[in-house]
Amino acid sequence: MLRQIKPRNARSKRALDKKAPKPTENPKTALFLRGTTCSQIVQDALTDLHQLRIPLAKKFTKKNAIHPFEDAASLEFFSEKNDASILVFGSSSKKRPHAITLVRTFAYKVLDMLELYLDPDSFRRLNQFKNKKCAVGLKPMLLFAGTPFENPVSDEYTMVKSFFTDFFKGEPADKVDVEGLQYIVSISARDIVDGEESKPSVHLRIYLIRTKRSGQKLPRVEVEEMGPRMDFRIGRVKEADEDTMKEALKRAKTSQERPKKNISTDIVGDKIGRVHLGKQDLKELQTRKLKGLKRSRDVADEEDDADEEDIVSDEEPVKKPRNA
Repeated sequence: MLRQIKPRNARSKRALDKKAPKPTENPKTALFLRGTTCSQIVQDALTDLHQLRIPLAKKFTKKNAIHPFEDAASLEFFSEKNDASILVFGSSSKKRPHAITLVRTFAYKVLDMLELYLDPDSFRRLNQFKNKKCAVGLKPMLLFAGTPFENPVSDEYTMVKSFFTDFFKGEPADKVDVEGLQYIVSISARDIVDGEESKPSVHLRIYLIRTKRSGQKLPRVEVEEMGPRMDFRIGRVKEADEDTMKEALKRAKTSQERPKKNISTDIVGDKIGRVHLGKQDLKELQTRKLKGLKRSRDVADEEDDADEEDIVSDEEPVKKPRNA
């Protein structure tokens, strides 16, 4: 593996800082490699996939004596050397013809691997479709059609969905421009039949999106196949370790403060708060001790005099006896 060297100048320090872990990671770079024995069909497929991945892609043309499922040390070396977290390795042999191995790494160590066998009869290259191609660097829309991709338990087809999602993800975007949605990647697989020995194939198709006038507010949308056209059979699979996957999915804690509840800002910019109170019991409210409710002395004397007059007026008059 590579030695940890202290940077000698500002350029090497910037390169090491770029590779260092960050709260928001850089876009994933894909590295394309070929083995010592690689058919021309696999080489053409790697070229087309590299064309779709540009500019976040690097491609090597020399032969490499690599066996991913036996020894992945060379792949880890290339991953750290080129700062690539996705590797696409092409090889071909009598036992495993036209094989394309998808590899993902975490901390420059192999996380998981998936081997796909390309069907040479149905394969069509990108340049065999004589039409306009999409611009470089655009993000596609992804469509996964088929019940195998919706399995809640992790299996080969859920790994296919995860791999191709990472492969075509590209750079993160906060906003989406409708004009930039120019092509769609369709990945489909038929339903799994019980008792069938062979697993369903995975079909990769890429279509251009055409918008035409429809006489209404919404345009009429048509699709046109752009290429390449690939059909895969699923081969060997190496799933990620549970602890390593948990560490890879962990998100860094940011220094941003959590939004306070029940506090908002109006149009003018004033801060508005909402206070929630419990139910009040008015029976326990003490009113006699309040200073504003106490009676003054003058009011108390007037009320006492008025009460005495009422008492006298209510008494019956005394009758005096007449003189004999």
